[in-house]
Amino acid sequence: MRSLGRASLVRNEKMIERQYDVIVVGAGHAGCEAASAAARMGCRTCLITMDMTKIAQMSCNPAIGGIAKGQIIREVDALGGMSGIVTDRTAIQFRMLNRSKGPAMWSPRSQCDRMAYSREWRRILENTPNLHIWQDQVDSLIVEDGKLRGVRTIWGLDFFAPAVVITAGTFLNGLMHIGRHKVEGGRIAEPAVHHLTESITALGIRSARMKTGTPVRLDARSIDFSQLEPQVGEDDFHRFSYITGRRPLPQMHCWLCQTNETVHTILRSGLADSPLYNGQIKSIGPRYCPSIETKLVTFPDRDHHPLFLEPEGSDTHELYLNGFSSSMPADIQLEAIRHIPGFEHAVAYRPGYAIEYDFFDPTQLYQSLQSKLLPGLYMAGQVNGTTGYEEAAGQGIVAGINAALQVRDEQPLVLHRDEAYIGVLIDDLVTKGVDEPYRMFTSRAEYRILLRQDNADERLTPIAERIGLCSEERAKVFHRKHEMVEAIVKYCEETKLKPADINPVLQEMGSQALKYSESLKELLGRPQVTLKGLAAHLPVLKKMMDNDGSIDEEVAEAAEVRIKYAGYIQRERRLADKMQRLENIRIRGHFHYMDIQQLTIEARQKLTRIDPENIAEASRIPGISPNDIAVLLVLMKR
Repeated sequence: MRSLGRASLVRNEKMIERQYDVIVVGAGHAGCEAASAAARMGCRTCLITMDMTKIAQMSCNPAIGGIAKGQIIREVDALGGMSGIVTDRTAIQFRMLNRSKGPAMWSPRSQCDRMAYSREWRRILENTPNLHIWQDQVDSLIVEDGKLRGVRTIWGLDFFAPAVVITAGTFLNGLMHIGRHKVEGGRIAEPAVHHLTESITALGIRSARMKTGTPVRLDARSIDFSQLEPQVGEDDFHRFSYITGRRPLPQMHCWLCQTNETVHTILRSGLADSPLYNGQIKSIGPRYCPSIETKLVTFPDRDHHPLFLEPEGSDTHELYLNGFSSSMPADIQLEAIRHIPGFEHAVAYRPGYAIEYDFFDPTQLYQSLQSKLLPGLYMAGQVNGTTGYEEAAGQGIVAGINAALQVRDEQPLVLHRDEAYIGVLIDDLVTKGVDEPYRMFTSRAEYRILLRQDNADERLTPIAERIGLCSEERAKVFHRKHEMVEAIVKYCEETKLKPADINPVLQEMGSQALKYSESLKELLGRPQVTLKGLAAHLPVLKKMMDNDGSIDEEVAEAAEVRIKYAGYIQRERRLADKMQRLENIRIRGHFHYMDIQQLTIEARQKLTRIDPENIAEASRIPGISPNDIAVLLVLMKR
C-alpha cells in the first residue's frame, strides 16, 4: 500500500473535518430555519454566514406576521420550526389582525425587539446538536462530474456535503441606492456577494434582478408623540408558537401618522434624482410594499398616505417609519419627514435606501425546493423571488427538511395547497414563476377556510412527528389540545338543551329564545353564542375546557371555530378532495410535450419548461387552458 505524505494526511483530515450532510449558505430567516431543521433531524449540518452578529437580522421592518404572513409563521411553528418561538420571546407588541372578518382571515402580527430577536436565534442555533456555524463567505459551488460536492469560500476553504441550501437573501451582487449614489452591498454597511451567482448560472440555472427598499430610521427623542395616534397592542392568549407562554418583554405602543401635501411637494422636487425614475434602477420592486415616491406617482390625486411609527426594541430610541420606504436623496427624505406633524424636529439615524440583487427562476425547482438541474441543490427565501421574513422562513424549513430527507434517502415532503399557506407559496413559485417580488396574501389561497391560524398544528404537527422534527413537549401539547377539541365538539353535537334550561342564558347573550330543544352545536351557529359564554352556565362543558382552574381559551377558540363554520369547512374540504384527484394523476416523465400537436404551442413550451409533477400542477401554469388539460387527461386514458 502506498503511504501518504504528511501534507496529504493533513489535507484529508481537513476534508473529513469539513464533511457534512447538509450545508446552509446564509443565516437569514430562511437559513436559520433550514439549518435548525436539518440538524434536529439528525444531519450533521454547517451554517455558513458572513457575520455571526447578524444572524436572523431583521433587515427591514422589525415585525413578524401580518395578513397571511402570520399564518405562515404558525405553520412553521407547527412543523417544528423556531420562528414562532423566537417571535414570542422577543415580542414587544402583539395584535390579531382582521378580527372583524371570519376566522379564515385572522392573522397574528408581532412587533419584535430587533436585537433581541437576532440574539435569541443565535442562542438557539449555537445550542442545537449537530449544527456547526462557520463565519465566512461562500464563493462558489463545488460540482464534479455533474454532481454537487459542496461549496468553496472566499478564503479557499472547501466544505463538502451532498445537500446544499442557498439562502443568500439580497446579497448576491447587491447594489444599494440613495439618490444618484450607488454602493455595492447586501445590506447597509455589509458587503455584497460576488461570483456565487455566476457559479450557479454556469449550471444552466437562470437568474434575474429584483429590487426592494427600506425606510428612514428615526430617534424617538426627537418625535412629539402627542401629535400622533397611539396603536395599543393586545394582551390575550394568542401567540405565534403553540408551546410558548406569556410574552416576557415589556409591551410597547406603535403610532399612526400620515403624510400631507407639503410632504408630497418636497418629495416630488426630488423625483429627478430618484433612482427609480431616472433610469438608475431597472429591476422590479414589490407591488404591494411600494416606496413613498412610487405612491406619489401611482396615486397623484391622494393628498395623504398613512404611516406607522414602530419601535425597534425595548431598550433603544430607534424607530422605524413604516410606509416611508424610499431611495430618494437623503436630504429630500429628511426635509419631507420634518413636515409631518410631530416630526418637526426629527433626527434620523440613517436614510432609507433601495437595493437591487440577483434571484433565480423558481420554476427550475421541484416542489421540494430542490433544483431540477442539480440534485442536492436547494434554494429558499429571496433568492427564489419572494419578499418577507415569513415567506423566507416557510421556504427555509421546507428546504431544510427536504435536504435532510434526501440525506436519509427518504421521499421529499411536499405540502399541498389545501394543507398549508407554505404549500400555496411554493406551488405558486414553481408553477407560475415570478415577475415581481412575491408576497403572500389570503386571497392567493383557494382553501383558506381550511388554512386558518388556529388549526396549523392540526394540519402540520403530525407531519413533524413523522419526520422527526417534533419535540416531546410539542407532541404532548398537541395531543392534549387535539383530544380536548375533539371531546368538546362531540359533546356539543350530542348534547341537547331544553328551552327552560337555556333561554335565560340566551337572553343574557342577546340571542333569541328557544321554542324547542336544540343541540349545543346548533346554538353555537348563532353569532352571539360562544363556548366560553355557555361554559359559564354548563359545568360539564366548563370542566372539559379547564386548564388549571381557568378556561383554556386556545382550545375553546379552536373548537368553536370548527363548530360554527362546519358547513363552510366541509364544503371546502370537498372541493379540495376533488382537486386532489387531479394531484394523483402523475404526468412527469410520461410525455415529450413538444411532440403533442393537440396542445397549443404556448402549452407545449411551458409544460416542457416547468415539467409539472401532476395534472393539477399543470392546470395552475399560466397559459395552460382547460382544453390543454383535457388533451392530457385523454392521453392518460382518464
